[in-house]
Amino acid sequence: MIDGVATKKLRVIPDERGRLMEVLRSDEKLFVKFGQVYMTTAYPGVVKGWHYHKKQTDHFAVIKGMIKLVLYDNRDDSTTKGEINEFFVGEHNPILVKIPPMVLHGFKCISQQEAICINIPTEVYNYEQPDEFRVDPHENDIPYKWERRDG
Repeated sequence: MIDGVATKKLRVIPDERGRLMEVLRSDEKLFVKFGQVYMTTAYPGVVKGWHYHKKQTDHFAVIKGMIKLVLYDNRDDSTTKGEINEFFVGEHNPILVKIPPMVLHGFKCISQQEAICINIPTEVYNYEQPDEFRVDPHENDIPYKWERRDG
């Protein structure tokens, strides 16, 4: 696993009224600090990525649908430089993925319906100077292709 990346299996608690799922708590090891919470979605087959942050740590969870979340460690000083992590996150695998600063990441909706993702970053979004740096999802030096691999 890429240095600084962590995962947590999310527990779904159902009852006759519905269900509850805690995503991130301030009293657990994965928690760094709170910036904000936001929701983003992707339609089936859509790739959102690549991007990275210089300061911000992300905490991704999917509450509807499924995504393929891919991380690439391009940090020169990292012991895992060049490593790729691929996570299948969503209804069929409820996990939280912690993504440290400077690790490139993106996701592809792999479900038949729109995927709804929650992110809990450590920083608030700065509209004047966003801590977000983008890389084209398909034309880049990252050794990863987004297409589906059968078998």
